[in-house]
Amino acid sequence: MPALTSEGRAETIESLVAPSLQAEGFDIVRVLFSGDRRPKLQIMVERQDGRAVSVDDCALASRLVSAVLDVEDPVSGSYVLEVSSPGIDRPLTRLQDFERFAGFEARVELRVPVEGRRRFRGRLMGVEQDRIRLETEQEQVELSFDDIQKAKLVLTDDLIAASQDQPHMT
Repeated sequence: MPALTSEGRAETIESLVAPSLQAEGFDIVRVLFSGDRRPKLQIMVERQDGRAVSVDDCALASRLVSAVLDVEDPVSGSYVLEVSSPGIDRPLTRLQDFERFAGFEARVELRVPVEGRRRFRGRLMGVEQDRIRLETEQEQVELSFDDIQKAKLVLTDDLIAASQDQPHMT
């Protein structure tokens, strides 16, 4: 099974639902569990075959997730389940995402500062071992994948054009 993309309670949920989703041709991009009054469980999926995620795909993934969670019951109380595609300006949660989207602009936030900075924005230049190469306006930096708290693609004209040329990007 691939490395998990989530932390805490979401990590537990991801480990429970990932096998069923993978068996039906989906990979998990991210699992988030948030909210106090009306908790929301958000699961982003993409197709293993690279095609765009459809509404029917989301419905199938939702049914699969619901079936597993009904049996395993990892969340006490009620919550809202939301299954979606990652979209064009998607989060980057796996090392392979940084390689796959090389050439596009991204925002990266680190857990710990590097040279006094926690936030970076620039063009993804690929991956070397577990280090993300990013070209900012000022310099080219290498960031440890393990130090990344969150990252996502920036919605630019280039990204929009590429997603229209290759709909499997969303």
